[in-house]
Amino acid sequence: MNTKSLLALLLIPFGTLFAADAKLTPKQDVVEVPAIRDGLCVSNAFQSHMVLQRDKPLEIWGWAAAGEMVAVSFAGQKVSATAAADRSWRVSLTAIPANTTPQTMTIAGKSATLTLEDILVGDVWVLGGQSNMEFPIERVDDGALEIASANFPQIRLLTMPQGKGFDSVASFERLHEWSDFFGQHYRKGDWEVCSPETVKEFSGIGYVFGRRLFMATQVPIGLIDASIGGTTVETWTPADVLQKVEGVETKELLKEWSEKITAYDAQKDLESRIQRHNESEKKKPTGKPAPTNLRPGPVADMNRPGRCYASVIRPLTGFAVKGAVWHQGFNNCFDGTRGARMYYQVFSKMITAWRTAFDAPEMPFCILSLCTADTPQTRENFLKPMHDAGAFIREAQYRTFLDFRAAGDKNIGFGSTFDLRKSWYHPQIKIPAGERAAKWALATQYRAFKGNDADDFWLPPTIKEMKAEGNTFRLTMSTEVTMKDDHDPEMTGFAIAGNDRRFFPAEVRYLSEPGKDNAPKTNRRVLMLSSPFVPQPAHYRYAWARNPMANIANNRQVILPAQRSDDWPLEETPLKFPDATAAKQGANLTRKELELADTERQIQEAEATISRLREKYEKDRKAFEESKRAKGVTAYPLTAGGQ
Repeated sequence: MNTKSLLALLLIPFGTLFAADAKLTPKQDVVEVPAIRDGLCVSNAFQSHMVLQRDKPLEIWGWAAAGEMVAVSFAGQKVSATAAADRSWRVSLTAIPANTTPQTMTIAGKSATLTLEDILVGDVWVLGGQSNMEFPIERVDDGALEIASANFPQIRLLTMPQGKGFDSVASFERLHEWSDFFGQHYRKGDWEVCSPETVKEFSGIGYVFGRRLFMATQVPIGLIDASIGGTTVETWTPADVLQKVEGVETKELLKEWSEKITAYDAQKDLESRIQRHNESEKKKPTGKPAPTNLRPGPVADMNRPGRCYASVIRPLTGFAVKGAVWHQGFNNCFDGTRGARMYYQVFSKMITAWRTAFDAPEMPFCILSLCTADTPQTRENFLKPMHDAGAFIREAQYRTFLDFRAAGDKNIGFGSTFDLRKSWYHPQIKIPAGERAAKWALATQYRAFKGNDADDFWLPPTIKEMKAEGNTFRLTMSTEVTMKDDHDPEMTGFAIAGNDRRFFPAEVRYLSEPGKDNAPKTNRRVLMLSSPFVPQPAHYRYAWARNPMANIANNRQVILPAQRSDDWPLEETPLKFPDATAAKQGANLTRKELELADTERQIQEAEATISRLREKYEKDRKAFEESKRAKGVTAYPLTAGGQ
């Protein structure tokens, strides 16, 4: 490809390239620009229409002929480097302030010059996680309104392709990536100007986050969606980092993957698929040919530990960014307590590794905890939904946040999303989730909120102290708390249990203390938990379900995160099994036990309510009848034709 052709390719909007042949494309990836091209080239992280990070040194890299001198010019700077034996070259520009005026970068070699146009300088944010981060704005509630108003030329969008796993290089392909799940192509690897047309397939949470930042700051915003649906925390963590994790559960996971990769036989897999195909054709002929391809097996599984990091994050190593927002967890919910423990062991290492990759040890990083799924928890169906690994994953995410914060990390953020309740595991209520991440960023990174209470816009309330007082738990909070919706009749979400591990929904009230002149005074920083079914409470859990019934928040409606005071395993609460295997296999027994306990509780509550109402009714009726008699009031007779 000559210089003129290459320049034309760099400047044409990528969607235009693909649209002309849209009807002719096969059901596979269609690559328009390879990760590394022949001759002089630059990493595809650098394109026309991109945003470069302000106020930080900028690494620019690419490839040329070995020994070729390459000069990069941008914003009044010109720096040079010589391509190494492997063709790679890299230069560093000094920090540049924010600039809303489009600028041009030239990359000149011996016989070719590349020109990247319409480059802005502002803040670049990385969006990580799985499908709920990836979920496009066109599919979220009120997404159509967001799309119609997405005329923000100072916001630029880049969606990363899934990459080549451990074979990925310091660049990525620009392509239309085929999705078997959705049966269509998705544009990946192309920096684009935000508009109603280009934003449709972009991350809903990510777009709303970036849109709010730009509206508040008027600084150009670059958004890099690095999320992939169906992925786990361990695949986003470098393999060499995972090898150093000391946790037993992490070591077991790595051992299982190693054994699975070693045991895989591609030929046997093909023979098995052919056999299944032939059996299916006998039962219901379709005329489809038998499979012939050898599959790579677990070595290419996207959830192989370290794979997504190698595919998506490693190609961006050295790219200057402002920070990252993470929303993930669903695919780590399938291994019970063991999986949650592994998550906690790994997650902090993943965050640190991402900070290392972007050469920013204190890079701002916001955690949006696991979203909802399944039937909403209610007062009537309270206990059975508590038997769910999702709450344990949320706990691991929240504990990781608390660990960083306790260590003095001022750039770690957190926001819950479990109150955005939908039964689908892709809850479409994404706009508030993006806004919550934006509140954190605006409060901590942009200082948009003034006053001593600025952190109240994002920082969740915490439980500072727990104390058992007879049949009551006393919880001292970090700040005043209230109900998220003022029309709710009571605070909900807490459950308490004795040492028998049998939880019941707790009644929650504020502490009432003597005030001036001994008049009762409500202390909204102290919650009192109790239940007639738990005479000696030992532990509490809050928002402990995949789709929890919980409504406690600070005065800025920032909700109290899911958490607990106990360390009881999912599989051993409340039943005790003879061994770990029996406990793991006994989930249905446990759920039935909880269902029956809920029914028994409701019967006892109903009986108590009837007894209380009957006593009140009889007392009120007696007083009322005496009042009527005293006033000479009587009732009409029921005889036929009575006047």
